Amino acid sequence: MEAYLDNNATTRPADAVVDAVTETLRNDWANPSSVHRFGQRARHRVELAREQVCTLLGCRPRELIFTSGATESNNLALHGFRLARQQCRTIITTALEHSAVREPCQHLADSGYRIINLKVDIDGLVSVSDLQAALRQHGNDTALVAIHWINNETGAIQPVEEIGGLCRTHAVPFFTDATQAVGKIPIHLDQIPVDALSFSGHKMHGPKGIGGLFLRTRSRLVPQVLGGPQERDRRGGTENVPGIVGLGVAADLAGQCLAGDGPARIEQLRRRLEQGIIEAVPDAQVISANAPRIWNTTNIGFPPLESEAILLLLSEKGLCAAAGAACSSGSLEPSPVLLAQGVAETVAHGAIRFSLSRETRDQEIDYTLDIIPQVIEKLRASLPAGPKA
Repeated sequence: MEAYLDNNATTRPADAVVDAVTETLRNDWANPSSVHRFGQRARHRVELAREQVCTLLGCRPRELIFTSGATESNNLALHGFRLARQQCRTIITTALEHSAVREPCQHLADSGYRIINLKVDIDGLVSVSDLQAALRQHGNDTALVAIHWINNETGAIQPVEEIGGLCRTHAVPFFTDATQAVGKIPIHLDQIPVDALSFSGHKMHGPKGIGGLFLRTRSRLVPQVLGGPQERDRRGGTENVPGIVGLGVAADLAGQCLAGDGPARIEQLRRRLEQGIIEAVPDAQVISANAPRIWNTTNIGFPPLESEAILLLLSEKGLCAAAGAACSSGSLEPSPVLLAQGVAETVAHGAIRFSLSRETRDQEIDYTLDIIPQVIEKLRASLPAGPKA
């Protein structure tokens, strides 16, 4: 038996996506910028996919920039906005962002920018009053507010509508990394005060190497990839036509799932997984338990163990999960995201993220609930590797 519960890292490409990508590679391989028939056939497929993605996002085709994925989109948003507002030297964000936002912000801090990390509570939720205070004090000097929609480690959902409303009041652009939100929750960008939003195809059963950035029409952004007029002069380079076509199919499938009972079914599985682990494993703790969370994600700490040891044993038994911490040169450091929201170090050291998808089966949850207690009991008996008091 095998169980794949690492869907926040990547999802299996849907069969229809694989078929569409393969068919495009074989038949519509021409350059979509070419004026001949073959090129225009490829262009048609790109624009059809753009409409499919925009239907999922609730935006207009001219507001969507195709990129290589969320990392590029995040960098395009951060640097594009701050260069368009060169007189502003402050960026407001959180310490809980994905490294594709945290690291560019650190680079900007080293270059003399003021980076304000907002306060968050123990569940990882932003303090809106802290944001309001920061905007009142620094709004005239703020190039951008960058706060993710859903945390990739805990699944906690930020109050993006309230955040966006405050930013709009202070005339400051609001960018959200929505990598874990797109395809998982209904999004209506025509109704939400968000100026830019990033996402990746492979998080919603699409291909890797393709993603996008929503950019509201009135927003000013300086392009970062130069070398051609593609994407309305906002991102140069020949389009990844097969990837774009696959992303369009993935967006269609995600929309169908959201219109049905898929999320509710998977949330029931996640709740059963959580409850079963808490009942079977003494001292196990669900992180961000009191926050509104996405239906597919749970992060559970198993003190005083270390995540690496847990994951190795789980992998041997055919269970794929992920750590709430990063391994480096054989040593394990607690996740900076979990520590930043106040999770105890002993809990953060042993945090495991289980992330489901619309393909997750009941049998995978049954199997996980069978082996987790065995693995934790074995490790606690022989390898208590957490930090000493």
